[in-house]
Amino acid sequence: MNRPKSLFIGSLTVDDIPEVNRIFATAITGAFDREGLGHLHEEIRQEVRHKQELAAASLQPGGSDTEFLVARVHGRAAGTVSFGPCGEEIRICTAHELDGIGELGSLYVQPELQGQGIGSALIEAMLSALAARGIASFCLDSGYRSAQQRWCRKFGQPYKVVEDYWGPGSPHMVWLCQVKEHLK
Repeated sequence: MNRPKSLFIGSLTVDDIPEVNRIFATAITGAFDREGLGHLHEEIRQEVRHKQELAAASLQPGGSDTEFLVARVHGRAAGTVSFGPCGEEIRICTAHELDGIGELGSLYVQPELQGQGIGSALIEAMLSALAARGIASFCLDSGYRSAQQRWCRKFGQPYKVVEDYWGPGSPHMVWLCQVKEHLK
């Protein structure tokens, strides 16, 4: 996997918002399509809108406990990752066992740039930032089958699997990970 030579990762800025909003729209729509859920137009709109609002709120003083990093290739936003309080699905799936653990989330890469190591670079950068702040663990979750396969390879077996969460044969998985075990 060859990362783009012009890859730079930094904090989300106001100037990034239009491109980050486009990343959310295209990457989330693509993920739903790959899962055979492209017909769920309202759910896609809600998910895109939620991510866009979360990113915008992270830039407002006191607006959010979530922070975003942005990958830039040739100066343009190419992907995102966030860290903040665990989300609703994690709280529900774990019966609130991980409520105090922060969540690694909003990992999206522009579809035409996927498979080039940008997502892995975003995760590495966020985990380095967490380690520098003394944060020892994080959680993440996914209902997307393709992401679940990647997370099993990268983070091992999930902490929790809730079968049929999204319907028959559609589980939701939650991982609990130690930062130091996944730093390079």
